Amino acid sequence: MTGAAARAWIAGLDILGMRFGLERIRALLATLGHPERSGRALHIVGTNGKSSSARLAAAALGSQGPRAGAYLSPHIVDWTERIQIGGAPVSEERFGAAVGAVHRAAAGLDLPGGDAVTQFEALTAAAFVAFRDAGVEAWAIEAGLGGRYDATNVLPGAAVALTNVALEHTDLLGDTEAAIAAEKLAVCPDGSDRLVVGPLTPAARDAVTAECARRRLRPIRHGAELWASGQGDRVRVVTPLRAYDDLPLAVRGAFQRDNLAVALAGAELVLGGPLDPGPLRDALRAVRIPGRLEVVAGEPLTVLDGAHNPAGMEAMAASLPGVVGDRRPVAAVVSVLGDKDAAAMTRRLSRAVGLVVATRSSHARAASPERLAELARAAGTPARVAPEPAAALA
Repeated sequence: MTGAAARAWIAGLDILGMRFGLERIRALLATLGHPERSGRALHIVGTNGKSSSARLAAAALGSQGPRAGAYLSPHIVDWTERIQIGGAPVSEERFGAAVGAVHRAAAGLDLPGGDAVTQFEALTAAAFVAFRDAGVEAWAIEAGLGGRYDATNVLPGAAVALTNVALEHTDLLGDTEAAIAAEKLAVCPDGSDRLVVGPLTPAARDAVTAECARRRLRPIRHGAELWASGQGDRVRVVTPLRAYDDLPLAVRGAFQRDNLAVALAGAELVLGGPLDPGPLRDALRAVRIPGRLEVVAGEPLTVLDGAHNPAGMEAMAASLPGVVGDRRPVAAVVSVLGDKDAAAMTRRLSRAVGLVVATRSSHARAASPERLAELARAAGTPARVAPEPAAALA
């Protein structure tokens, strides 16, 4: 299958929507010869920070010798971004070959009730096929949503990293931190000690502690056995196995230090020991994370960020002053999906900006710009409405 044909087929699967359950992905992977069993994996779950942690973990894994890959979602520009090998999107040829194999396997499945493979299941299977066929030995796999019934929850013997827990997708995962923690930690087998837990709010910490006790999980915990500190682009991470000093971290945001700590502890679990700091530093220098406090222009300074829930917006707003410095005014061009807590997000954003320009992305579920402007004004921030994104940016 050509890359163009692969994109068209994947995009067409969107009409099927998202449906929880592991029956389809298991049947699909069996038909493909179980590619999910061909590598050692770090399975990354959590509310925020999954993509960043996956990129950092893949860089750490690859620095130690094995060929490494990352499976990410969503993409920013192209579907190939979701399947990374050696820190770069998979090639056009390999993407087409992997999706083609999944397409053929999906066409031959006999699923009950006329059910069919979903878009995320097809992409997940394609990533495993691409990794297997490219000889990728160590994987960082980002869960899509939740954990228990996510299509990525098919990795035998994987180490697990829980980046954090916050209230999001409450209609699907539960409306308490305890319920959400249980769904995400369900990817861990009972009694496991191959688990890293990132920084948590007090409510989330209580929920995760209770779930770990109930399931006899023995995690490496941020703030107890795992620490990160630093200034600017130099970071110190202490894991149970080693202290890593003077690590270069080119990506912006203080929260990325915590993501790095989770990634390194997870990589140690996958590889079974501490990492060699020399190659690790070289690999970290090359890591870039699109869409996370990403500076894309200088006059005026223009920063992109994909914060999409209140916790993510709070972390972004806290780190934004370190990016913009003394430049004023700071204006935010904002679009939010209608099923998000836009009120809480705009309240947090208002602390860091002097103007909101409310717009509407091309997504079918994008909230009304007029509503976003009203919420910003209610939070005490002046707001304008420009429904067309290009006009809003201008």
